Amino acid sequence: MMRVILNILAFALVIVMNTLAVTLPLNNQSTGEISDRLDIMLTPAGYVFSIWSLIYLLLGIWVLRQIPKARRDLPLYTRTSGWFILNCLFNSLWIVVWHYNYFGISVLVMAGILLTLIALYKRVKSTDPSLLDQAPFSIYLGWISVAAIVNVTYYLTEIGFDGFGIPDIVWASLGLAAATILAFWFRTKENDFLYPLVIVWAFIGIGVKNMDEHSGFAYAAYALAAIIFLFDVFYRRKKVTA
Repeated sequence: MMRVILNILAFALVIVMNTLAVTLPLNNQSTGEISDRLDIMLTPAGYVFSIWSLIYLLLGIWVLRQIPKARRDLPLYTRTSGWFILNCLFNSLWIVVWHYNYFGISVLVMAGILLTLIALYKRVKSTDPSLLDQAPFSIYLGWISVAAIVNVTYYLTEIGFDGFGIPDIVWASLGLAAATILAFWFRTKENDFLYPLVIVWAFIGIGVKNMDEHSGFAYAAYALAAIIFLFDVFYRRKKVTA
């Protein structure tokens, strides 16, 4: 039961910190205000960040589903508890360092979120989970895959990195390409149809954000979103025959 309590407390900490970031807000600036301070082509339109509500809803359900005695000792939870708690701590810490403008540290903390989430994803998959048990981590990992790229780009822009003289649109296009490769990889290798949908959601938001100033880049984001979506819908893994 102690493991369940710790998981609940760790998740509660995440909710509290994210709530404070919005209601206070921390350091008198909202998360979005900080993000909008620099013109990052890979940053999606503001509405896209509403995906956090879905992520936290699904994680909350995942946490609560381990309370019944019949479920609390399932491998789904015994194999993931430590990583889940650590991920929650990194998530909460990121809010603090981001709001207090420690952007270099935020990259390191984001790396912690990503690595613990990868560990969680792999361990959840190893338990042959139901869709409801897998969904939180597929969607969470999909979003953090994009957020990590944006976080690094933000920090490099903030410190004045010139990209070795390569235009921003080239670096942004490489970011789209990297996320597209990840979407195809998770669909084909992990047979995960949710991860690519998050990339589609992010790409549409990136297109919306850039439509006025970088319409060519926006159309490229839309086109990749359409390609990923169609592949996600129609892909069928070949059955292995004896």
